[in-house]
Amino acid sequence: MPTCKVCENEVDQLVSVKVAGKSKKMCEDCADRAREEAEVAEASESVVQNMMGFKGRR
Repeated sequence: MPTCKVCENEVDQLVSVKVAGKSKKMCEDCADRAREEAEVAEASESVVQNMMGFKGRR
Protein backbone atom coordinates (compact mmCIF):
# COMPACT_ATOMS: atom_id res chain seq x y z
CA MET A 1 0.00 0.00 0.00
CA PRO A 2 1.28 3.48 -0.81
CA THR A 3 1.92 5.96 1.98
CA CYS A 4 1.04 9.65 1.82
CA LYS A 5 4.19 11.71 2.43
CA VAL A 6 2.22 14.60 3.94
CA CYS A 7 0.14 12.84 6.60
CA GLU A 8 2.11 9.54 6.54
CA ASN A 9 -1.05 7.39 6.40
CA GLU A 10 -1.44 4.34 4.20
CA VAL A 11 -3.95 5.01 1.42
CA ASP A 12 -5.43 3.12 -1.53
CA GLN A 13 -4.02 5.50 -4.12
CA LEU A 14 -2.01 8.71 -4.34
CA VAL A 15 -3.00 11.80 -6.32
CA SER A 16 -0.46 14.03 -8.06
CA VAL A 17 -0.96 17.74 -7.26
CA LYS A 18 1.14 20.77 -8.19
CA VAL A 19 2.12 22.73 -5.10
CA ALA A 20 4.29 25.82 -5.52
CA GLY A 21 5.25 24.73 -9.03
CA LYS A 22 6.27 21.19 -8.04
CA SER A 23 4.26 18.00 -8.46
CA LYS A 24 3.74 16.13 -5.23
CA LYS A 25 1.96 12.86 -4.61
CA MET A 26 -0.41 12.83 -1.66
CA CYS A 27 -3.70 11.33 -0.53
CA GLU A 28 -7.01 12.83 -1.64
CA ASP A 29 -7.62 14.59 1.72
CA CYS A 30 -4.21 16.28 1.68
CA ALA A 31 -4.69 17.18 -2.00
CA ASP A 32 -8.00 18.92 -1.21
CA ARG A 33 -6.34 20.79 1.64
CA ALA A 34 -3.46 21.89 -0.62
CA ARG A 35 -5.90 23.12 -3.30
CA GLU A 36 -7.86 25.13 -0.71
CA GLU A 37 -4.66 26.69 0.67
CA ALA A 38 -3.58 27.67 -2.86
CA GLU A 39 -6.97 29.29 -3.56
CA VAL A 40 -6.83 31.26 -0.29
CA ALA A 41 -3.26 32.39 -1.00
CA GLU A 42 -4.20 33.55 -4.50
CA ALA A 43 -7.25 35.45 -3.22
CA SER A 44 -5.27 37.17 -0.45
CA GLU A 45 -2.54 38.14 -2.93
CA SER A 46 -5.18 39.66 -5.19
CA VAL A 47 -6.61 41.70 -2.31
CA VAL A 48 -3.18 43.02 -1.35
CA GLN A 49 -2.39 43.95 -4.96
CA ASN A 50 -5.69 45.84 -5.29
CA MET A 51 -5.05 47.62 -2.00
CA MET A 52 -1.61 48.74 -3.21
CA GLY A 53 -2.93 49.81 -6.62
CA PHE A 54 -0.97 47.22 -8.60
CA LYS A 55 -2.31 47.04 -12.15
CA GLY A 56 0.22 44.62 -13.74
CA ARG A 57 0.05 40.94 -14.35
CA ARG A 58 1.23 38.25 -12.02
